Formats: sequence, structure tokens, C-alpha cells
Amino acid sequence: MDATITAISGRDRAVLRAVAAGRCEYAAGTLLVDGLCCCDQFVGPRLARAGLIAAQAGPARLTDDGRALLAAA
Repeated sequence: MDATITAISGRDRAVLRAVAAGRCEYAAGTLLVDGLCCCDQFVGPRLARAGLIAAQAGPARLTDDGRALLAAA
């Protein structure tokens, strides 16, 4: 996990839960939730930079750090 990230917002946590539920995918560098563009265009790249989700085309998935963060919440 990126050491510069000390806390995540409620929105970030909600997106992580949506990723965990299999409701998200990456398409052309954009995070889609339930097939729609996420209202926060920066949340996908921000969570990927923090090492919480894998940023690659296709279904979004949590990293080990992302799973651990959700489990601790």
C-alpha cells in the first residue's frame, strides 16, 4: 500500500466494496461501476496508485492490500 495514503474516504471504501462484489471494470482507463462511468473520475487511478486495485482492462479486482483494508474496516 502506498505509504502516502493514510486514510481513504467513504467514497473510496464504497468503490472498493463494489470492486469486491464484482460490479466494476476498467475500460479505456476509466472505472465503470454497474456499466456506468464512476461519478469520481479520479477514484480508479487513485486507488490503483495506492495499490488497492489492479488497473488493467477488464474486470476490476482488489489487490491483497485492498482486501486487507476492507477486512479491517
